[in-house]
Amino acid sequence: MPIDKEKNEMSLTPKEIVKSLDIYIIGQKKAKKSVAIALRNRFRRKQLPKDIADDIIPKNILMIGPTGVGKTEIARRLSKLSRSPFIKIEASKFTEVGYVGRDVESMIRDLVRISIDLVKEEKMAKNKAKARKNAEDKILSVLLPPAKKVKGPASELNIENENQDQTREKLRKLFKEGKLDDRIIEISVKSGVTTPFEIFSSSGVEEIGISISEMMPNMFGGSKSKKRKMSVKEGFEYFFAEEQNRLLDMDEVSKIAIDRSEQMGIVFLDEIDKIAGREGGGGGSGPMISREGVQRDLLPIIEGTTVNTRYGMVKTDHILFIGAGAFHVTKPSDLIPELQGRFPIRVELDSLSKDDFVRILSEPKNALTKQYTALIGTEGIEIEFTKDSIEEIAEIAENLNSTAENIGARRLHTIMEKLMEDISYEASDVDSGKVKIDKSYVREKVKDIAEDTDLSKYIL
Repeated sequence: MPIDKEKNEMSLTPKEIVKSLDIYIIGQKKAKKSVAIALRNRFRRKQLPKDIADDIIPKNILMIGPTGVGKTEIARRLSKLSRSPFIKIEASKFTEVGYVGRDVESMIRDLVRISIDLVKEEKMAKNKAKARKNAEDKILSVLLPPAKKVKGPASELNIENENQDQTREKLRKLFKEGKLDDRIIEISVKSGVTTPFEIFSSSGVEEIGISISEMMPNMFGGSKSKKRKMSVKEGFEYFFAEEQNRLLDMDEVSKIAIDRSEQMGIVFLDEIDKIAGREGGGGGSGPMISREGVQRDLLPIIEGTTVNTRYGMVKTDHILFIGAGAFHVTKPSDLIPELQGRFPIRVELDSLSKDDFVRILSEPKNALTKQYTALIGTEGIEIEFTKDSIEEIAEIAENLNSTAENIGARRLHTIMEKLMEDISYEASDVDSGKVKIDKSYVREKVKDIAEDTDLSKYIL
């Protein structure tokens, strides 16, 4: 079910959210149901009075399942659906304070930057018509500089100004029709020299919210402008971008972005199983970075704290955290009790079967077969996948996942790339035509490699 643009994305019902996720993700009904409820609860919370809303914390989700079954895709599509600030980060990248590496607060700063970009994009879309009009006026002023004011008795007749306005409107019409696009003009452009720098703090490396050129503009020529020749079309694009930035109220953008990060932010903590473990139980000691130490540093962020960012202070109390991991070696109970308690919803994702692979290859809006058909179609060649070819690819993927490492749907990417290798290589040299990919073609290109255990380990 496509998203209804007229309807506020946040007000979608859980069933509508699941249907929207079904467009891109096959199966995993339990996981979709959990995230749909979590998203809907955010909408419900916004309807409540502030005193009770502040006490309702999001129910964080822990997704358990092998790689390639859709954990990341579910979270990513959910954020797009709700227009929420979203960040995916590997938990194993974090290190406890005192070791070289990223500190846990950096993910909140990254989330705010993403939120800033989202709000800027929305504001720019809102101001687009006004920015376009202003940029158009600037271009016309370059093409037809304002006439000098007439002095004396003739100034009362206003003849020169009338002629100027008529000429300007004629130029405006020509510009809108694209007849002036290639004309070369000379405009003043601002020097774009910026020199951002970073500092080392006790928490790691952080970018400062200013640049040297802003501090000392004269040293770097930040306030200077220079003349440049360009086409009218390029000049309009430059003026349009300049107007878009000028119309932005960054104080308002920052305020909205911080509020959106706090109320709607989603942090996807991947590979959380890699930091599961206690001291003396494979957690590492001595020079090794303590896994339990990383968990303890993550805990206050997930429980709720305040993080200082370049745009202002951000409270993490109502940010939704979605943890994910395969948990092959470890199990959720290996996490410290405090962290376990912060992920009350546990969802186990199913391994993918042959039938799932068949559906993944043909049903989703972004199915691999549709992607390759579109890619090769740009060369004027039509690709047709038969039903038996898709079943054969699915069977090979299932067999490889059972005999080698189980990498879920990602196995389809390696098989499809090998299958399409020759067609992709030769497509540019063929004028047009139609290629039919059937079961025998799949067997010819992939089956032999798949059946050879040694070869399949390296190639597929």
